[in-house]
Amino acid sequence: AGTALLHSLAVTEKRGAFKAWTVLLAILAFSLCLLGTFLVRSGILVSVHAFASDPTRGLYILAYLIVVIGGSLLLYGFKGNQIRSRDNAERYSRETMLLLNNILLMTALSVVLLGTLLPLVHKQLGLGSISIGAPFFDQMFLIICTPFALLLGIGPLVKWRRDQFSAIRKPVIISVLFMAILGFALPYFLQDQLTVSAVLGSMMVVIITALALYELHQRATHRTTFFVGLTKFSRSQWGMVLAHLGVAMTIWGITFSQNYSIERDVRMNVGDTVEISGYQFQFKGIQDANGPNYLGGKAEVEITQNGQYETTLFAEKRFYKVSKMTMTEAAIDWGLTRDLYVALGESLGDGSWALRLYYKPFIRWIWLGGLLMALGGVLCLFDRRYRFSKMLTK
Repeated sequence: AGTALLHSLAVTEKRGAFKAWTVLLAILAFSLCLLGTFLVRSGILVSVHAFASDPTRGLYILAYLIVVIGGSLLLYGFKGNQIRSRDNAERYSRETMLLLNNILLMTALSVVLLGTLLPLVHKQLGLGSISIGAPFFDQMFLIICTPFALLLGIGPLVKWRRDQFSAIRKPVIISVLFMAILGFALPYFLQDQLTVSAVLGSMMVVIITALALYELHQRATHRTTFFVGLTKFSRSQWGMVLAHLGVAMTIWGITFSQNYSIERDVRMNVGDTVEISGYQFQFKGIQDANGPNYLGGKAEVEITQNGQYETTLFAEKRFYKVSKMTMTEAAIDWGLTRDLYVALGESLGDGSWALRLYYKPFIRWIWLGGLLMALGGVLCLFDRRYRFSKMLTK
């Protein structure tokens, strides 16, 4: 909802359109923040994301939620017909691209909202308990993100109000060819395996990145040389480019970690070696690792790749004496292209131990992409035209 609001505001500012969209999305974005707070603090949702459940506090949040959403929508219902927008854009224009973008974002929002609330409603109606898990969201978002990625790449290249596709036909065709080739080549050469979702995800990344870089080049070389042109970019222009590239990075991370992650539960004696995706995990033994308020053991696991030493990980299991709880402290070796995890299980009685080993390719790119999107948003906020002194002058 917040992302759709950001794009809707751009149309309202530039063209005086989408004003009703903007007001409604602002109400929706804030209302959903309150709804999320209610779900995780009231105890109504049983989830690892719920914390400090307090039904009393939940009632206060629910009352505030009703006042805010009800009051906002009531006011919008009474005054919404007074919102006037200029609607003089042609069918093929940036306004239309952003409208389609908002529709897809609202569809994604509806999928998440439905998947979250439907089990609760189903149970309250006495129809029994149902669970909506990861496969539902994976399939739906793959369908939604495919056209979204194409719009994300083409949208910034289209002019406001009216344009012709012939103006961008050549870069789009070249980008689509690269997309078709690299969509198959990247998963195959990086992981030696092809899946439908990996190919589609790689295609999305290529089309977004290729058209974003082309748009950056076109803007920079419009009236001057490339590097001089880059220095004349506004903060909002840099914000848009970085945010779109951040989306590509996140899709890349999700694609490869979702399709090519490996998780193995193994039984290992001292000196045993297990190979996962070219990495050799050798169990060196267990050491005591007691702390001030817990008793623990620490497994030493040495990791090599093709005979070359990579790192040594120490995975711990701790028993806290006061709370009588056992906690696992996983060991992580992170990198730009992969993360390796080791978690210590139980002793199996004959000198062997249960260990859980993970290989997760490009998982850091999910978070790096999120940071890049956040940086893009911050740059947009600090654009010169949003300075308080200029707003007062206007």
